Amino acid sequence: MAGRDGELQTAGGEVRRLPVARWLGHEHADESLLTVVLDWCHGPTVDLGCGPGRIVDLLLRRGIPALGVDDSPHAVRLTRERGAAALRRDVFAPLPGEGRWSHAILLDGNIGIGGDPARLLRRAASLVEPGGTVVVEVEPATRGVLREAIRVRAAGGTSVWFPWARVGSDALDDLAATAGLRLARWLDHSGRRCAELVR
Repeated sequence: MAGRDGELQTAGGEVRRLPVARWLGHEHADESLLTVVLDWCHGPTVDLGCGPGRIVDLLLRRGIPALGVDDSPHAVRLTRERGAAALRRDVFAPLPGEGRWSHAILLDGNIGIGGDPARLLRRAASLVEPGGTVVVEVEPATRGVLREAIRVRAAGGTSVWFPWARVGSDALDDLAATAGLRLARWLDHSGRRCAELVR
């Protein structure tokens, strides 16, 4: 998030490039995907794992009340520098407006937070009102649910290992059902896949 290239390493030895430019809002392909996905949001929205706040900022520019949540102080600072509201908090900790948000967002792989997608979807569902939605991104190349330990490496150093998960399209229906959510629609765009789940 400091603008430097980085990579994600798995305990199994896989290395993936981190999409730093996308997180910072520098990729036009990302803008066109977000234009469509954010059209699904019509009321107060909470972005879980907001990173540097590009999604919260875009929602506010549309006149939609939005709050970012991230446990990284750097991410929260970047979000606030955009003029957007953000809390430094674990997504499982108490949050304002629980059960009253219209939408919760889990994009950029954030369905993997904590390494337990079922628990995270239950948490997201608990934040939105009945009839509200949870917008998630899955990985088209992944089948099922892959739980793994990962760490981030960049010019500034290497993080500690932490639990993460990847979710394939084929697993989302069952995960959603355990959270009291129903799949409403899919969006495939520029090699990425997003879904809208309704509480």
